[in-house]
Amino acid sequence: MALPHTILAALSISDHSGYDLLKRFADSNGCFWRATQQQIYRELAKLESQGLITPEIIPQAGKPDKKLYTITATGRQLLQSWIAEPSTPTPVREDLLVKVLASHLVEPQIVMDELQRRQALHQTQLDIYLEIQEKYGSDLGKLPLEEQCRYMTLRRGIRYEQSWVEWCDEVMDWLKKKA
Repeated sequence: MALPHTILAALSISDHSGYDLLKRFADSNGCFWRATQQQIYRELAKLESQGLITPEIIPQAGKPDKKLYTITATGRQLLQSWIAEPSTPTPVREDLLVKVLASHLVEPQIVMDELQRRQALHQTQLDIYLEIQEKYGSDLGKLPLEEQCRYMTLRRGIRYEQSWVEWCDEVMDWLKKKA
């Protein structure tokens, strides 16, 4: 998966400005894709030059004009073709796993401290995702299909963060017994 596909996917749901996309990447898309402001604006320019999105210029008083991007039919076709392609799992590259692998070389408390720090980070992100989930309500079937799709990606983000929190607990329990 590449950033352009993620931007096209977001624009397939609704029109967005670059700023709106940046916020979306910080919130709901953050569970599967992160991007900086520079990366987003660079990709928007490329997608526009390729005819995959079009901007609507919205004048703003006292500010630079706002560009609201819309996915084009060509962009939608490209995204549909990409969706139909098989996907492969992303390789795991995680420093914390390497630290646990080599934890026999240091005092357990050193790794325990890092596990507690990381668990807190994952718990904070989990809390954010759970807060977003509450906004969806209890009847998913009443939501438009686009929102149901977004909700399902949010659920994966929730499970990802939950598994990290649980795994950190598991390793910390093991380290306590080892100490």
